[in-house]
Amino acid sequence: MRDEELAAALAGLPGWQQERDAIRRVYAFDDLGAANRFVRRVIDLALARDTTPAIEWDGGRVLIALGRGRGAGRGDVEFARRLDG
Repeated sequence: MRDEELAAALAGLPGWQQERDAIRRVYAFDDLGAANRFVRRVIDLALARDTTPAIEWDGGRVLIALGRGRGAGRGDVEFARRLDG
């Protein structure tokens, strides 16, 4: 996906940012249990879609990055939409 296309796609996804060749978003949760449920949801969705997001989890803060090392594409944007949906 070209940078212009990616920027346009991210315009409709609040909180998501382009980071070099990837897209990323930080989610904040009030407690560890809520963060845990979200991370499990990310993993379940990733397994169903045969993708491997980068997940960094620190207490109530969860960073999700998609497309690292290969470049973010349409599938990554769709995955981000599903996470936010």
